[in-house]
Amino acid sequence: MINHFCKYPLWECSADLISVAMGRMPADTVIKNARLVNVCTGEIIENISVAVKKGRIALVGDALFTIGNGTQVIDAEGMYLAPAFMDGHAHIESSMLSASEYAKAVIPHGTCGIFFDPHEICNVLGLAGVRHMLDDVKRTPFKAMLTAPSCVPAVPGFEDTGAEIHPSDVVNVMQWKECVALGEMMNFPGILYCDPHTLDIVNETLKADKAVSGHYSMPETGAGLNAYIAAGINSCHESTREEDALAKMRLGMYAFLREGSAWHDLKEVAKAVTKHEIDSRFACLVSDDNHPHTLKTIGHLDHIVKRAQEEGVDFVKAIQMVTINVATCFKLEHELGSIAPSKCADMVLISDPKTCKIEKTFIDGELVAEKGELLAIFKPYTYPESTKHTVHLNKLTESDFDIKADGEKVKVRAIEIKPAKTTTDVAIVTLPVKDGKIQTDPENDIMKVVVFERHKATGTKGMGFVKGFGIKHGALAQTVAHDAHNLLVVGTNDEDMKLAANTLIECGGGLVAVSNGEILGLVPLEIAGLMSAEDLDTTDARVEGLEKAWKKMGCRAPSPFMTMSGLSLACIPDLRLTNRGLVDCVNFKFVDLIVKD
Repeated sequence: MINHFCKYPLWECSADLISVAMGRMPADTVIKNARLVNVCTGEIIENISVAVKKGRIALVGDALFTIGNGTQVIDAEGMYLAPAFMDGHAHIESSMLSASEYAKAVIPHGTCGIFFDPHEICNVLGLAGVRHMLDDVKRTPFKAMLTAPSCVPAVPGFEDTGAEIHPSDVVNVMQWKECVALGEMMNFPGILYCDPHTLDIVNETLKADKAVSGHYSMPETGAGLNAYIAAGINSCHESTREEDALAKMRLGMYAFLREGSAWHDLKEVAKAVTKHEIDSRFACLVSDDNHPHTLKTIGHLDHIVKRAQEEGVDFVKAIQMVTINVATCFKLEHELGSIAPSKCADMVLISDPKTCKIEKTFIDGELVAEKGELLAIFKPYTYPESTKHTVHLNKLTESDFDIKADGEKVKVRAIEIKPAKTTTDVAIVTLPVKDGKIQTDPENDIMKVVVFERHKATGTKGMGFVKGFGIKHGALAQTVAHDAHNLLVVGTNDEDMKLAANTLIECGGGLVAVSNGEILGLVPLEIAGLMSAEDLDTTDARVEGLEKAWKKMGCRAPSPFMTMSGLSLACIPDLRLTNRGLVDCVNFKFVDLIVKD
């Protein structure tokens, strides 16, 4: 695959690289005295120097003879030199940051690039929204490698979105120079039952000779998983058990081992590598979804490499999982992911391997971050007005939240969340009925949940109940509601639910927490109702305020607003709620809220 993410294509600078390696031309930069983390051979080699020319590596070994009058020399004495990190699966929108602010946040943590799936903004604004994100990030040194949205909507027929993606759109996007793959194919039922529309989207990607990213969240690892991989899908980030990840790797699928703000899967899935004598070439470490506070205070892939080591993964193997393994998965190992002649000079200097402490980050041979601070400077990007004011709803009343039923009590299906997990359970609970309306039961941790279609003012809504957040009083609302991103509201009472919903309708989207008629926390997300136009620090402060509001209301789950955002994600078991109703995400059918005896 042609790589459009380096300063110069190889064919334009190969003569200069050869000349530097042969001593006929000085290097632009030489890093000397490093402990090289050689991801090609899985070893650490002492006292290595690397010569860089025109953003690419010319020589690895003894490069001191390539130093000339204008050469920048960096002494890496005592430090480990590794390829810069790449995240094989991430959604920029989940950070609630614009694309360039995301780049600012992760570059100091050693990340030079991500393979990102912008299906969040695509569900709201279509490919025009994706284009704006690319225009934003291209002004930075960051390598934002597009995996084209494949499932917009995620589960056709079960939800309503602001846009749709068809095979003809995929044909178009595959021609974009930023596109390297197809984004996560969440519609695994469409694959298993050979739905023509779904297969056409995959097949158009295969015709373009690009990788197809997967999303196989079922616990079944036999015929179904084999069939899914047989379609040409080569990776999956939805492993939550040791046996899931192991089965995928044994079938030649890249298992993306996830550790994000809310999804803490690494403790379990790392066992697929640490408990078995297997080659780890098919294992990658990914974040999937990270909130700004995580990126600012904990880190990005540097943190995940540290976590992998805490779970028993060898340091060098962990580095391979964020470098060469990722590059190979996306057919870019000839250009990215290793420190070797001809490769892009994307590198990091690490002072402490156990904590993966990043001292310097280089992208295309340029020092872009040092000691946790971004050095690269780029102008801000203004998203156009067409990306804003995307919540098309009139103000709501308390009656919009009524769920009617007969009798004094009723059994209902409730969505039961699992803290730090993407999956849910089905809980059958008995709730009181008052004045013909089903009531919440905060004492038993049961809140009401409503999803309002917000893109095209269709007036549709889904209604249900959720268990597991621990909130005793109040309401929360989000326009970040995967993947259709309709207006999602949960609460213990209709008054606060109304205030929460109307607050977001008025400000154009975001996240809000309300209790006793008071707004406790608000994060306006004016870009598509998903991303902030503010910088990292401002957005982080607002998100931190919202998290404090959740805790004040009684919730103790990690990143609860991210867990809440998955309540409407109809492609992950077991039970979800979309604007069309309750969805059984195992058998893919609508189910009634009220359980009939």
